[in-house]
Amino acid sequence: MDNATTIRHLREQGKHLEARDLAAALANAHPDNAEIQFEAASVHDYLDEEAQAVSYYLLALKGTLPGERRREAFLGLGSTYRTLGRYLEAETILRKGLVEFEEGNEFKVFLAMTLHHLGKGKEGMELLLRTLAETTADRHILHYRRAINHYAKDLDARF
Repeated sequence: MDNATTIRHLREQGKHLEARDLAAALANAHPDNAEIQFEAASVHDYLDEEAQAVSYYLLALKGTLPGERRREAFLGLGSTYRTLGRYLEAETILRKGLVEFEEGNEFKVFLAMTLHHLGKGKEGMELLLRTLAETTADRHILHYRRAINHYAKDLDARF
C-alpha cells in the first residue's frame, strides 16, 4: 500500500487525527509528491484546519495529480480560500478550475457563493440559476427551466 493510500485508509476508518499527523509528516518529507500533498490538504480541510490546508493544496496543484484528484484539489483550495475570507483568491482558483474542467458544475456553485461575498450577487445568482436549470433532474424545476434560464440572463429585468 502506498503512502497516499495509507492516509485514505486511515480516514476511511475514522482515524482522522492519525491520518493528519501521518500526512503532515509525509508531506514535509516528500514536498514533490502531489498525491501526498493532496491527502494532507484534504485531511486538514476535513478537520477544519483550513489555514494549514492551503499550502498543501498549492503544492498538490503544482505537481501531477490524476484528473479527478486535480479537480478535487482545485475545488478544495477554492472552497478553503472562501472559508478563510480570501475571496479574490477563491474566485481566481475556482475560475481556473472551471477552465480546466469545463463540465465542472461544482465550480459554478462555489464560484456563485464567492461572487456573493465579493458583492457580485447578481452575477453569482445568475450563474447559480443557469447551473440549476442545466443540471437538475427535479421535474418541478424542469417544468420552469425556460423561465429560470430567462431570469438567469437578467435577474433584474422587469416586464
